[in-house]
Amino acid sequence: MVPNARVLKPRRHAAARPLEEALFAVKRRKAVPYEFVLDAIAGLSPYTRPMFGCLAVYIKDKIVMVLRDKRESRVDNGVWLATTQEHHASLALEFPNMRSIKVLGKAVTGWQVLPVDAPDFEQAALRACELILAGDARIGKVPGTRRILRASTKKAGRASKRTRALKG
Repeated sequence: MVPNARVLKPRRHAAARPLEEALFAVKRRKAVPYEFVLDAIAGLSPYTRPMFGCLAVYIKDKIVMVLRDKRESRVDNGVWLATTQEHHASLALEFPNMRSIKVLGKAVTGWQVLPVDAPDFEQAALRACELILAGDARIGKVPGTRRILRASTKKAGRASKRTRALKG
């Protein structure tokens, strides 16, 4: 070895390090807002799906509620109930602080919110869970099929007719 010579050590490139970490990083899931609601209806085996930055809650083929807790635009945070306008009056008797969702841009919407800033929020949310457990027909909607899927089905149907005409 040469006197006063530096021994070179293999170095990790600083720029490569974050990329390696990013490849193996586990994406942290957002905490479930108002998890007590899911606990209350656990007997019905609910499942959830992300929807517009919120968490949609389903029972079998019905969407029953959406849990919304956003930092920006807090005005509609709370439990959104899947219902229709025909049920608003009767549900308003059970939920005096229930109202239409403002971020949807309509004065009256089919969806209604139990706002998180209402003094009876937890009590109202648990009451909604009781109604869902009892099978109350006022809460829950079967989502419609997506328009894109229907359009592609029609196109597929037309293509098969053309194919039959060419063969015939």
